[in-house]
Amino acid sequence: MSKHKYLKEWMRIVSRNLPDLSLPEVSGLATWSFGMVMTRSSSLTRVSEFIGQLNQEKTNTVRQRLKEWYQNQEDKKGKHRRQLEVKKCFAPLLRWIISLLPPDNRQLPLALDATNIGQNFTVLSINVLIQGCGIPIGWKIIKGTDQGSWKPYWQELLSYFIGIIPYNWLVIVTADRGLYASWLFAEIVRLGWHPFLRINHQGRYRLRNQTTWLPLGKVVSPGVSFSGLVTCFPTNPLDCTLLACWTPNYEDPWLILTDLTPDQAPVGWYGFRCWIESSYRDFKSDGWQWHKTRLRDPQRAERHWLAMAVATLWMVVEGIESHHPQQPPDSQTPLNHRGKQGFCRSMSVFLTGLLKILASTLNGLPLVLHRLCAYSFLPLPLPNSS
Repeated sequence: MSKHKYLKEWMRIVSRNLPDLSLPEVSGLATWSFGMVMTRSSSLTRVSEFIGQLNQEKTNTVRQRLKEWYQNQEDKKGKHRRQLEVKKCFAPLLRWIISLLPPDNRQLPLALDATNIGQNFTVLSINVLIQGCGIPIGWKIIKGTDQGSWKPYWQELLSYFIGIIPYNWLVIVTADRGLYASWLFAEIVRLGWHPFLRINHQGRYRLRNQTTWLPLGKVVSPGVSFSGLVTCFPTNPLDCTLLACWTPNYEDPWLILTDLTPDQAPVGWYGFRCWIESSYRDFKSDGWQWHKTRLRDPQRAERHWLAMAVATLWMVVEGIESHHPQQPPDSQTPLNHRGKQGFCRSMSVFLTGLLKILASTLNGLPLVLHRLCAYSFLPLPLPNSS
């Protein structure tokens, strides 16, 4: 099999950053992710056709090779059949992203989230949040009709990242109301990270050292914010910091629980979580057309997600390198409910990355993943935790 020079370059980059993969696994992953970026699609048919044309191979030969890459062991031909274990890529993916951050960076926002593809799949994912985008670093895909607790899945996903992020970094972990649980709060704290978990306003809380329980629905009113040390939930009490704000014209307030003290934790940091919504658009209509997938097996889908995660990383990093501001943003301007800081772009980081990659290849430039500049990572500096 001949390989186009840019595909070879991309394969070397993938191999260097995911060293636990075998040569066939690297080859399949690099081919899939390269083809996705060049076709803006995760379609087996479209990527196979493109790679076949690029390498001057028969399309059916490429199609079979790409299909075997994500197949389960029992579905493959031959005596030495192996299946790709996606979980061994989770920690290396995070290390890869960390290696691209500014040398003096000491903070990282993450998001836990769940998304559905109709009744076919539910995807539980951990994502690095960066410049309006989300890059998946760990995920579990289950059938959309499966019943049962997600707790074991989240516990396993979080366990892959123990000791990966330097201990002196400030790591905030955001999650929306549907994922809140006291055990999840505890798991995040156990990792040395800081939960920013949104809760519903139907429960009750009491101020620390007080005995009167108050309704969470009355913590704030529109235009008002609150932060304080509290105990939440009489039946399953949790000592924590409650952050609350209610932006006018929004139906509900933000009620956020964290282990940081009130003076360490601006409620606006929860705005980072909104970026995960943009990443779903990148995975679907703007990018990989994931919502049109014909896959029905969760294990195959998890491997497909690995290729999409690597392709997304490439697009986002290249897009940020083109988008970064020339001076640091105003650290006094908080994030609003949509995670913005009062500025907008004419095009997303994701699509900017696509155009830059295509232009670079047409101009004959080498494929290089640039280290992110000091002002490109977050929209405002986060203070170090004490």
